[in-house]
Amino acid sequence: MRIQRRNFISLLGSAAAWPLVARGQQPVTPLVGLLSVGSFGANTSSTAGFRQGLSEAGFDEGHTVAIEYRWGEGRFDRLPAFAVDLVNRRAAVIFANGPPAVRAAMAATTTIPIVFTMGEDPVKEGVVASFNRLGGNVTGFTTFTNQLFPKRLGLLADAAPTALLGLLINRKNPNSYPDAEDAQLAAKALGRQLEVLTATTETSRRCLLPSVNGTSVHSALESMGSSASDATCSLR
Repeated sequence: MRIQRRNFISLLGSAAAWPLVARGQQPVTPLVGLLSVGSFGANTSSTAGFRQGLSEAGFDEGHTVAIEYRWGEGRFDRLPAFAVDLVNRRAAVIFANGPPAVRAAMAATTTIPIVFTMGEDPVKEGVVASFNRLGGNVTGFTTFTNQLFPKRLGLLADAAPTALLGLLINRKNPNSYPDAEDAQLAAKALGRQLEVLTATTETSRRCLLPSVNGTSVHSALESMGSSASDATCSLR
């Protein structure tokens, strides 16, 4: 499911203009809200692409459009308040990255258009009613990353045929556990055991993954006091 660029631009323009026309006011610079549980540092490339896409469509940040960024910095509990703040600032459109951000935006408004990106099934996540009839004020696109679990685990199993497979998740992410269940089903179909490991911060995740100085996953896990997995796949 993908929203075309011209449709997004039309959505942005009409959402910004309608209340002004209704009140007979002079046009003002439309505000786009970007809501994500991530951090700017971890999303510099995608943020640059977001700005570039708007610029190519005639919306230049600071000139013809204003962008308010709300980064959760890994704190999912921040998203609801951030979403309400964007609504109070009368954002014309809220761009939400990932199911938790989308749900926070949906709880904050039923009128402001919400455009999402995610790797999950938006119907299963309750974000849209169906692919044919989205319903509500939400649209966007998904990469269906979860459907790649069998392929990713298959490649990992081929590369390490005798290894214990591990999956690293962030337990603070409400989507981690259903995603882990999907991965477990994929591993079972391959006839392999999958051990789920949890980490809650970027620092702890880096400790659980191979370091650039050659420290193995096995050693890193032992140093963390966890049972060691020989081959690890990081979910998020």
